[in-house]
Amino acid sequence: MKLHDQRLTYDKHELTEDQIQSDPFAQFKLWYEDAKQSSIKEANAMVIATATADGKPSARIVLLKEINEKGFVFYTNYDSRKGHEVHDNPQGQILFFWDALERQVRIEGRIEKVSAAESDAYFDSRPVESRYGSMASSQSEVIPSREFLEQKLESVKSSPPVRPDDWGGYILIPDYFEFWQGRASRLHDRIFYKADGASWKTGRLSP
Repeated sequence: MKLHDQRLTYDKHELTEDQIQSDPFAQFKLWYEDAKQSSIKEANAMVIATATADGKPSARIVLLKEINEKGFVFYTNYDSRKGHEVHDNPQGQILFFWDALERQVRIEGRIEKVSAAESDAYFDSRPVESRYGSMASSQSEVIPSREFLEQKLESVKSSPPVRPDDWGGYILIPDYFEFWQGRASRLHDRIFYKADGASWKTGRLSP
């Protein structure tokens, strides 16, 4: 299956040094608000890439649930594949692709668990069916059938929805950001921020 002719011209926006914020979190929030106001259904959908201790990578899409002064928060099962990889190799990267705006953002850093209190608060804010779903799913484990999963869901509904010990939040604490804006002739704008002590160093990358 050849896809040689499947291409688009990127010409909606530009990203120049005189436009960017001095702080990458502020720059991200500006672009995120643009994405929220666009036709994109889930602007908070992001790829989270992790790797095993010996460097074998894996990636999947999760939903960003919080941005704070420290980093980017998402929730998952600690015993999932990503959870085991974070435990063994806490370096990761998240990637946002907002096709309607011809933009992507790559963010690299260290991943840590959020506090149990934060995980409890978020878990309790979820729809009750989602809470029971987290209780029923042993994420990434092999199961015999869909019916097995549905039966397990029914069994956990006999008790109150309480956050499982193996479910909670992670925060990616960035040391690198890259903002990519599609441009004509594939000469895209790529502006990076790299942690430099308590401040950020910025620069431009060749497309």
